[in-house]
Amino acid sequence: MPLLKKLTVVGNSLGLVIDRSVLDLLGIDRETDLELTTDGRAIIIRPADGAYLARGRASARKVVKTQRATLKKLAR
Repeated sequence: MPLLKKLTVVGNSLGLVIDRSVLDLLGIDRETDLELTTDGRAIIIRPADGAYLARGRASARKVVKTQRATLKKLAR
């Protein structure tokens, strides 16, 4: 049977409180990076794939390295 939840106000946003039993089942804690996707009808939240995150971080480092001067100008 699905859990029914309501969103909670968090500042100017809305948040979803996930029960500890669900977090434990999926091995999620406050340090876990989460991947949020949608199929157009449902929100899918899952622990992020470590390889996916590593590629993202490597890409970000490459952009910062090659575009350092531009980024400094934009930061002013």
